[in-house]
Amino acid sequence: MSDANVDLAAGDARMSVDTGTGRVTSFRIGEHEVLTPGAHFGEFPMAPWCGRMRDGVLTWRGTVHEFPRNDGPHAIHGLVRQHPWEIRGHSEASIVLTQRLAPPWPFPGEVTRSIELTPESASFGMTVTAESEPFPAQAGWHPWFARRLNTGGDLELDFEPAWQEHRGPDHLPDGTRIPPLPGPRDDCFGMPDGVRATLTWPGALELTVTSPLEWVVIYDMPADSVCVEPQSGPPDGLNTLPRAVTPESPLRCAMRWRWRSLEGVE
Repeated sequence: MSDANVDLAAGDARMSVDTGTGRVTSFRIGEHEVLTPGAHFGEFPMAPWCGRMRDGVLTWRGTVHEFPRNDGPHAIHGLVRQHPWEIRGHSEASIVLTQRLAPPWPFPGEVTRSIELTPESASFGMTVTAESEPFPAQAGWHPWFARRLNTGGDLELDFEPAWQEHRGPDHLPDGTRIPPLPGPRDDCFGMPDGVRATLTWPGALELTVTSPLEWVVIYDMPADSVCVEPQSGPPDGLNTLPRAVTPESPLRCAMRWRWRSLEGVE
C-alpha cells in the first residue's frame, strides 16, 4: 500500500483507494478479493472521456485538440487516472475526491469522485463541471473484476443490452447498431433503461452492477479479468455524440454494486 492509500470499511466489505490516481486498488468482501490486483487494474475512473478517442483528436466548435495516443493510434480512458486527487471528505465508509482538469485538457473544469460503502453495497458518483466555457465530457468507471475468486467457479456474466455498437477494424463503433453478439467482447452496448449486469462466481458471490447511464463496455477477453464499464456515452462519443457541460449544467453520473454471498446456496 502507498502512503496515498485510504481504506474504507463497512460490515465485511473493505476497499482501498489510491488518492494518487483515484484508483480502487483492492475490494474485499469477506475472504474474497473481487478486483484483479496490480498497478493497471483494480477499478479506475474515466473522465473527461471514456474508452478510445479516435486518433487522439477532439474537434469542438471548429477547433481541433490533440491528446497523447496511448492505445495504438487512439487516446484511451481520459486523463484523470494520470493525476493526483484531493480529499474533500472522508469517513470510515466513504470518501470524496476532487481533481482540477489539467493540460493537455484545454478547458478549465473539475471532476469529483465519491465512493460510499455499506455492508451490502458500494455507491459510486462522478461529476464533471466546467468553470467557464462549455466543453464536451463523458464519465464512467473501469473495474477489472477477477474471473476467479479463492473459492467457487469461474465468473459468469448476465446482461441484456438492447443493441451492440458494431466495432470497426480500428476498435471503435462505426455507427451501426447490431443485435448483441456472444463473446469474447471488447464492445460497447446500449441499455436505454439503465445499465444492469450480474456477475456470479458460483458457490461464492453474486454482484450486480447498476447505473442510470445508458452505455456499457464489456471487455472479457483477458484470461483473468472481466470488465463491466458503465459510461455516459460510447467510445469516441466526444466527437460523435457530444454532451456539453457548463457551470450551470454539470455531468452527473452514478453506479452501484450490490452483492450477496452464495456460499452454502444450492
